[in-house]
Amino acid sequence: MTQPPLPAADHTLDFALLQQSAARHGGRNRRALWWLLGLLALLLGSVVTLLLYLNNYEAEDATRRRAADAQWLEQSVQFHFRRLEDDLLVLARQAMQTPHADPSSANESPELKAGLLWREQGVILSSGWVPAGQLNDTPVGPARWRADWNAHPENAQGLALMQDLSQGLRRSVYAGLMRHRDGKTTDVIWLAVPFFDRGQFAGNYLAAVSMDQALTAMVPGWFMQDHRVQLLRDDAPGDTPAAYRVGLNLPGTDLFAQVDQTLAQPTTVPRIFFLVAVLFLSGMLVSLYALRRDIVKRQQVQALLQAQVALRTAMENSVTIGLRAWDFGGKILYVNHAFCRIVGYGAAELIGRSPPFPYWPVEQIEALERVHDGIMVQGTSGEGVEVQFQHRDGHLIDVLIHEAPLNTAAGEQIGWMSSVLDISERKRAQRMAAQQQEKLEASGRLVAVGEVASTLAHELNQPLGALSSFANGLLNRLHDGSISLPELLPVVERMARLAERAGGIIKRVNAFARRRELSRQRLDLVAFLQRVLAQLGDEHSVTPACALPRHAIWVDADELLLEHLVNNLVGNAQDWAAQAGQRPQVWVGLQQEAAQQLAVLTVADTGPGVSEEAQATIFNAFVSRKEGGMGMGLAICRSIVEAHHGRIEVGRDPLLGGARFTVLLPLAE
Repeated sequence: MTQPPLPAADHTLDFALLQQSAARHGGRNRRALWWLLGLLALLLGSVVTLLLYLNNYEAEDATRRRAADAQWLEQSVQFHFRRLEDDLLVLARQAMQTPHADPSSANESPELKAGLLWREQGVILSSGWVPAGQLNDTPVGPARWRADWNAHPENAQGLALMQDLSQGLRRSVYAGLMRHRDGKTTDVIWLAVPFFDRGQFAGNYLAAVSMDQALTAMVPGWFMQDHRVQLLRDDAPGDTPAAYRVGLNLPGTDLFAQVDQTLAQPTTVPRIFFLVAVLFLSGMLVSLYALRRDIVKRQQVQALLQAQVALRTAMENSVTIGLRAWDFGGKILYVNHAFCRIVGYGAAELIGRSPPFPYWPVEQIEALERVHDGIMVQGTSGEGVEVQFQHRDGHLIDVLIHEAPLNTAAGEQIGWMSSVLDISERKRAQRMAAQQQEKLEASGRLVAVGEVASTLAHELNQPLGALSSFANGLLNRLHDGSISLPELLPVVERMARLAERAGGIIKRVNAFARRRELSRQRLDLVAFLQRVLAQLGDEHSVTPACALPRHAIWVDADELLLEHLVNNLVGNAQDWAAQAGQRPQVWVGLQQEAAQQLAVLTVADTGPGVSEEAQATIFNAFVSRKEGGMGMGLAICRSIVEAHHGRIEVGRDPLLGGARFTVLLPLAE
């Protein structure tokens, strides 16, 4: 049944099962710190590279936006001028259909659905039709045409070249910018749109265009919110860092528009990326600082833990409660010195052992194995489990075992932790106390016999006395021959009822003394009091006055015991009512307190009442204020009320001035 002892080294191996999480050493912390520093350096390099890339990206993005704006502006200018050429071609066709009309009066036509440049005020300065037969060295056409021709030689040369190119190339041709007589350039250009009728050149429709007004009309407002567009002339200011040129690409001219960016467009997305990177770097710095603090705290906690382990070891060695740990297989993992002292075996002899253990009694091994299995599976309740161990020297030891789950640091249960308390002395004391209790119970039974005898004597005194009176009276009248058979029958019936009542009293008092269940039934207190008080009124000189409700008040009670209660209370009131020197009165009241679910029975008299000193002991057994009394009446009353889960109180009645007994009984559900 016993196993050979295992080496002491197993102690440390088994106890190491509790240390599932290995402590981090200083070398590992330093390596982790170097890894974090390397990661931080890499992050710093990435942020610097990202910053350089974002600067380059912003410059390239600005160049791309400029190219896109220039391309858009160029296409917009070409679109609107092509639309103007189409409008002038329509006007040339109309001029051919009305050859005798004044060419200068063809600036507006109600049938023409013109484009933006033709409709906008101030863009077309002058226009008109010039037939092919009038094209010679003498300038003809609108008035402005002749004025610009004569203003400067370069104007005449450009206008003449425009007419020749439009006729020779059979397409629209521009000329300009026009110059003033002093040589300064204007914003005016001329457009010649040739018209051919059946393959023959019919003439040119000419139009003078103000480029400043045209640019103002063509460029939308949303573009002008952050740009300024102006025609590039000889006297134009130099380029600014945010300005660039856009070629207008009008055939026959070499015109450029200068676009100045008045409001820089921030590159939101790259800056958000940069902000995120900065925030990430800040978070890494904060994390590094927090990690440093955590390392310091861990070192402090490690030192504190080592001190606590040393303190715990000292505490385990000093306590008198045995500690034992085992796994689910029943293998002992740990025992302290107190457990070894209880069973008389050393730690090396117990660590690693499985059931049956050497400290189990041989005759109780089977029972202890069942207890052991139950403890391993479910643990113990709050009261623990009482078993017996066998000391190494052979004597038995009563122990109390409490079991709790044995968990690892990760929260996984690996077995049970037991606290073993030696209760041998307590069990010995309990056995001695049980013996003393048996002696006390024997004495109590003797006292109970005396109490029952006193109770029976007190309760049976009245019915037996009445029965004796009826019997003596009946015998006297029988001897005298002064009673007839009809008169004899009620007397015998009354004597039978008194005898039955005495037997019921003996039965109920005996059951009550043995603390058996009462014979409870649903009882109407109103009808019950009317019946009991009617009997008392016939037999006593002081008839009790009563105030009973008209509705029924139901309680669950033993009718016979309640009758004893009412008889005792009313009988006492009748006895004391005549001792106050005034007209004796007894009052019985009954009411219902619905809020507290109670029935309240009150018995008051005109007697001297109960003093405050006597109120504390008036319900005790063998305490009597009557001469020759046994002191059991009110004690029985209190026992009856408490058996019905109620209470009885005594005080002074404010109206009659004597004692007032109040009985409170719970209502029936």
